[in-house]
Amino acid sequence: MLDKLTQKISDALRTISGKGTITEKNINDAVETIKMALLEADVNLRVVRRFVNATLDEAKGEKVLRSINPGQQFVKIVHDKLVSFLGDTKQDLHLKGPDTLSCILMLGLQGSGKTTSAAKLALRLKKEGRRPLLVACDLVRPAAVDQLVILGSHVEVPVHKCPGVTDSVLVYKEAVQWAKQNMIDTLILDTTGRLQIDEAMMAELARLKQAATPDELLLVADAMTGQSAVDIAKVFDEKVGLTGVVLTKFDSDTRGGAALSLKTITGKPLKFVGTGEKLDDLEPFHPDRVAGRILGMGDVVSLVEKAQAMIDQKEAAVLQKKMEKETFTLDDWLKQLKSMKKMGSLQTMLDMIPGLSGKVTEEDITREDFKSQEAILTSMTRKERLNHLIIGPSRRSRIARGSGTSVAEVARLLKRFEKMRNMMKKMSKLNRTPGAVQSMMAQWGR
Repeated sequence: MLDKLTQKISDALRTISGKGTITEKNINDAVETIKMALLEADVNLRVVRRFVNATLDEAKGEKVLRSINPGQQFVKIVHDKLVSFLGDTKQDLHLKGPDTLSCILMLGLQGSGKTTSAAKLALRLKKEGRRPLLVACDLVRPAAVDQLVILGSHVEVPVHKCPGVTDSVLVYKEAVQWAKQNMIDTLILDTTGRLQIDEAMMAELARLKQAATPDELLLVADAMTGQSAVDIAKVFDEKVGLTGVVLTKFDSDTRGGAALSLKTITGKPLKFVGTGEKLDDLEPFHPDRVAGRILGMGDVVSLVEKAQAMIDQKEAAVLQKKMEKETFTLDDWLKQLKSMKKMGSLQTMLDMIPGLSGKVTEEDITREDFKSQEAILTSMTRKERLNHLIIGPSRRSRIARGSGTSVAEVARLLKRFEKMRNMMKKMSKLNRTPGAVQSMMAQWGR
């Protein structure tokens, strides 16, 4: 995520952050490097100019040049300016209370991920205690309704559709009646999308907006399109009006132009980002956390939140006790590897760790290692996983054949396991929380 931008800005800051004294030339050189990095990241030229001017004005003041740690002060200024351009603070959805029906219009062009994002948002709202209904109002794209029905079944959220109806406003009105009868509190409308903006699409969206009076109008844009996403947002806002943006493929965006330009150019906040292909890979957009990632500072808060959401605390408490009593087995290790897979993209997790963002990639620490470990463990009998000491030469050969690995790899895994158990014994004495211990499993397993 934003790898190229992170690497170049981090390099620029590294040359200045450790200096006890800095000059205006040092600042000019660092800002020039950052400016080129932003332009290469496809950030809007007007945004780059504003960023550079604001940073130079503040960085050349007496507060920085004569401070005790001028390099650190400069880094803080760059961080604060990035946060400001990204949107200052996290923007929540403005929905009515659970006793009143709220409505969200999902807008966007075909291929932006609008239908999938609607399902992801429905799942998120469902986890937050709301009762959403997905409404199939995209009556133009072939199979759009069928896709929404399938996604709705995956997230276990009802989908309202009207076969044979060609007017999205009629679909919406029927959905309202169904929602009132079935205790629904939030409608999520998957609206018409086309390959490009045209008058017919905008006219239909305007009619739907007038009928639904939505609480939120969210544009779904593809982060990979860079400045095109910003231009599309401007047109949708002018023609229909927006309350926010959902940026998809954020985990694949190595440049960052759309994220850094949207708020300044459109004035509309970035509310959610798609961080993977799974239906729970939709995260609220935190400007301060993303700024930290861009500067290579990581995002430990988001990593902990993700771990807490995926980790069963009762299971983690049992794990803690096993560690303390030295009864942790290969069977427990297999369960933890499967738990780690639920946390999503390995690259996303690496980007959240301070010092690794933009420097260590998924190619450096591939999931192949995790896959081979899982293959070896699943090739063992449960008796072997519960007592690794019985795994002698003949059993190792059988496990290697069954997992498609070598005897040496099986032996290496057993050696890692012994090392991990010793580390666990030491770590359990440090009174760590169960969730924190479990989230460190991946590193111990390597």
